[in-house]
Amino acid sequence: MQYEFNVVIEKDPDGYFVATVPALRGCHTQAKSLDVLMKRVREAIELCLEVEKPVKNEFIGV
Repeated sequence: MQYEFNVVIEKDPDGYFVATVPALRGCHTQAKSLDVLMKRVREAIELCLEVEKPVKNEFIGV
């Protein structure tokens, strides 16, 4: 089964990019570059899907 997730990306005060997947509780990761962050968030999603099912969220906007 293939999923599509919204990912919220923020930059913290130390310069790290932090990614959070709202549909998967506790699914987040961080990295110094966006390239590395994208690889890590995919890995984090795969790991989170092993232990829980996604929650349906509707993204409204910022």
